[in-house]
Amino acid sequence: MRRRKKTDPTIERLITDLKRISRERSAPLWRDIAKRLEKPRRHYAEVNLSKINRYSAANDTIVVPGKVLSAGAIEKPVTIAALGFSKKAYEKISSSGKCVSIEELMETNPKGSGVKIIV
Repeated sequence: MRRRKKTDPTIERLITDLKRISRERSAPLWRDIAKRLEKPRRHYAEVNLSKINRYSAANDTIVVPGKVLSAGAIEKPVTIAALGFSKKAYEKISSSGKCVSIEELMETNPKGSGVKIIV
């Protein structure tokens, strides 16, 4: 069976950057995120705010290898990095925490220390 190549060049570039940083900084977190993003898009995570609220503490840094959806409420100030955010989820998170892209988080925290993956 032939491996299919990603058609979105930004996702392909993100995957190669994640693997590169993982090798250079000995950070297995970024390798794990890259492996999850190599899968088909239908397998990407879709996480609601209620789940993030349930499994995070105040001032945590969360990575979602997919999209963050707005069902539920977020009651703690957290930093969330994801491929995408729904419009309402972005508004809810911005009121108490911070929304960033995976690329931005990778640049600010290349070792990946203190980051949780929620799928």
